[in-house]
Amino acid sequence: MGGSGKVAMVTGAGSGVGRAAALALLAEGYSVVLAGRRRDALEETATLGAAAARTLVVPTDVTDAAAVDALFGQVKQRFGRLDVVFNNAGGNTPSTDFGDLTVEQWQSVVAVNLTGAFLVARGAYRMMREQSPRGGRIINNGSISAHVPRPGSAPYTATKHAITGLTRTISLDGRKHDIACGQIDIGNAATPMTARMAQGVPQANGEMKPEPTMPADEVGRTIVFMAGLPPEANVQFVTVMATKMPFIGRG
Repeated sequence: MGGSGKVAMVTGAGSGVGRAAALALLAEGYSVVLAGRRRDALEETATLGAAAARTLVVPTDVTDAAAVDALFGQVKQRFGRLDVVFNNAGGNTPSTDFGDLTVEQWQSVVAVNLTGAFLVARGAYRMMREQSPRGGRIINNGSISAHVPRPGSAPYTATKHAITGLTRTISLDGRKHDIACGQIDIGNAATPMTARMAQGVPQANGEMKPEPTMPADEVGRTIVFMAGLPPEANVQFVTVMATKMPFIGRG
């Protein structure tokens, strides 16, 4: 299998696309570090992967710099190196008109989606820079919101646009250390987070409409593809979305 002997990390691995990616990487032969806030959810992912010897569960709050440092310390102690990171952990607030957003709502989303992503990427970058053989691959979760907003989504959209800048900068700085960095932008993967789409979500014209979704497994397959490329190749940006979701077009 393509990942045999290689070590991957997935943040937000307890549910949704994080779980799908972790299971896909385990099935491909990677050892996988499962990070996230809830130990029970991470252990459920590990059980579903049925590869205990290749799994490390590390409950982690990605907004806590000391916790992220401890995460990478455990990875180094258990596996000695890190080849791939899916920097996926994120959060959101309910749809809120821009003028009604609170500072607390803004800061909570920025803390997870941007500062948390920075802390994880920085930890991975440092480990990959120093290990032998050096190098590795960081894959950031951007989202369709890295391109266009939904109504009432300023904190989420702003952080996901920022992830694009983070991806580009890591990709540039990482060249001299053989560190590749790419971004996956996901649209309407069927997860608990997107279950509400079946009942209807706000559209640009003010209507509430259901939106098509795609299986989260397709995100896992894409992550396996990106992770499995040789060091000389990188998927810089990829969009994986429900074919019929209202992303392309006017409205």
